[in-house]
Amino acid sequence: MALHVIVGKGPVGATTAEVLADLGHDVRVLSRSGGPSTGRIEHGRIEHGRVDATDAAALAAAADGAAAIYNAANPPYHRWASDWPPVAEAMLAAAERTGAVLVTMGNLYGYGRPTGPMTPDSPLAATDTKGRVRAQMWAEALAAHEAGRVRVTEARAADFVGPQVPADHSHLMRQLPALRRGRRAWVVGDPDARRGWSYLPDVARTLAVLGTDERALGRAWHVPSTVRSQRQALTELGAALGAPPVRVSGMPWGFLRVGGVAMPFLREVVDVRHQFDQDYVIDASATTATFGLTATPWDDVVKACAAAEPVTV
Repeated sequence: MALHVIVGKGPVGATTAEVLADLGHDVRVLSRSGGPSTGRIEHGRIEHGRVDATDAAALAAAADGAAAIYNAANPPYHRWASDWPPVAEAMLAAAERTGAVLVTMGNLYGYGRPTGPMTPDSPLAATDTKGRVRAQMWAEALAAHEAGRVRVTEARAADFVGPQVPADHSHLMRQLPALRRGRRAWVVGDPDARRGWSYLPDVARTLAVLGTDERALGRAWHVPSTVRSQRQALTELGAALGAPPVRVSGMPWGFLRVGGVAMPFLREVVDVRHQFDQDYVIDASATTATFGLTATPWDDVVKACAAAEPVTV
């Protein structure tokens, strides 16, 4: 077994650390504060360290001897354009200096407005700021890989769901309090547009495989996910909670625009309206065919979410 270094102790980093540790690997989780994640049970194979994710030298020193470095950092949503480039650059430099595989936690933003199900081979055609940032990160990592400087791979997931996910990190989990009280669920965009949902343990298992299987190198992979509209998903969650029939409505875009004047997060959501006003579906068939990974059955996901206590970070 080997040392695996994870940068970021949020839900993705913490869950991936536990998956790798359960597989028998030693895991070092690096974060700005250096402490363990809130509410996580400590694992004997997991240690924690402090690092500035933009400091390539510090990252390389902390990852000395590692088989893989996992980029599970999560800059504030409204600061991607300023905060992601220095982090991505430092991660690449640290992977090059140490010889470790760089595994990045990605998303679907780079594809822009899709015309059908998104695969890892779909063009990265985003025109919004956040999508261009993520596409550029991957382009630079892939160029370094093809130049022989570093070995890279990337996992791309849909919207997160699961009891490990804080409410402010998930379009579904934030609705649980309203569902429990029998109140209307107000969602972003068209409630009936089909969307992908990535169960966080499935995200972590995918990252762990990508960091330990050389077949993953040099390309991106999608996390096996479930497709449901927000109305379907919330109706099923409400039923699992034993709540009254769910009322689901879409928030008017004008309301979000006005709210964005004071709340940067809402302003950024409006900027990616295309993700919510049409089907936004992920295809992970290549991941399943290559590694045998499949999505956790949706009924099990719903039951786990309904039984969970709220998570904070």
